[in-house]
Amino acid sequence: MNKKESREDYLEAILQLSESGKAVRSIDVANHLGFSRPSVSIAMKKLNADGLISLGDKGELILTSKGEEIAKKTFEKHEFLTSWLEKVGVDEKRAEEIACEIEHSIDEDTFDKVKSYLAKK
Repeated sequence: MNKKESREDYLEAILQLSESGKAVRSIDVANHLGFSRPSVSIAMKKLNADGLISLGDKGELILTSKGEEIAKKTFEKHEFLTSWLEKVGVDEKRAEEIACEIEHSIDEDTFDKVKSYLAKK
């Protein structure tokens, strides 16, 4: 996993976990992604330094507008690609895996063109 993939996965996880309405902590992200707590803590420090998250008074992870934008775009790609792969016959688990790989390598312009093309079908 490269730096961009990892960053996007962390941001996407924070976005998904925050949808429950509860405060998101590093341990929640670690459990969600199956990563070690120390590696998540290191990553959160980097995301904070890059202005993609902020830390609340009680240590909760809060997406900044920039972080939220990246997370939402990544999540949209993931959901769209997973759905499309399942529609063409890929089993659910494999569709999830492939979508996760593609979501990090496809740029916004290409993704928009694919979405537009498939919407016409």
